[in-house]
Amino acid sequence: MLNELPAEKAYRVLESGPIVMVSTRGTDGRVNLMTMGFHMMMQHEPPLVGAIIGPWDYSHRALSDTGECVLAVPTVDLAETVVDIGNCSGDALDKFAHFGLTPASAQTVEAPLVRECWANLECRVADDGWTRRYNLWVLEVQRVWIDTARKETRLVHHQGDGRFSVDGDTLDLGERMVRWRYLMD
Repeated sequence: MLNELPAEKAYRVLESGPIVMVSTRGTDGRVNLMTMGFHMMMQHEPPLVGAIIGPWDYSHRALSDTGECVLAVPTVDLAETVVDIGNCSGDALDKFAHFGLTPASAQTVEAPLVRECWANLECRVADDGWTRRYNLWVLEVQRVWIDTARKETRLVHHQGDGRFSVDGDTLDLGERMVRWRYLMD
């Protein structure tokens, strides 16, 4: 039996990518973090990520002014912190200090890495042509940092409406990816 969901709930089916935190540093030097679930890989070379960051997000101004950010990828041990970060605004508090997170220097952007995260992607805006109409930023990944010493590597995936799933077993079908082998290590 098929049950219908309202069309505006499409994200509950399609948006299962890992939750990320967007780190920015404004032209005034102030750093901020926001939680983001709406993002997507757009292409491999150059590596482009589409990210929805609208004017309702405090980070929008810093991204608009500087054209750069860090996408920090937290693991399941940070899930509650990530949700709490998404429930408050950077205009009211220093989220790094309030949530006990450590900003670390990036190499190609001024926005800080988040030391407690498993991965950090330094990004620059590649195309802001869709921001006014769709709040969609096209970000080009400049560098990727992975904390190989972390024991916890399970990612948290947004399913909408406060529901999340956590990485489980990995199904490795790399040997069958013959057409895309050049993308594999």
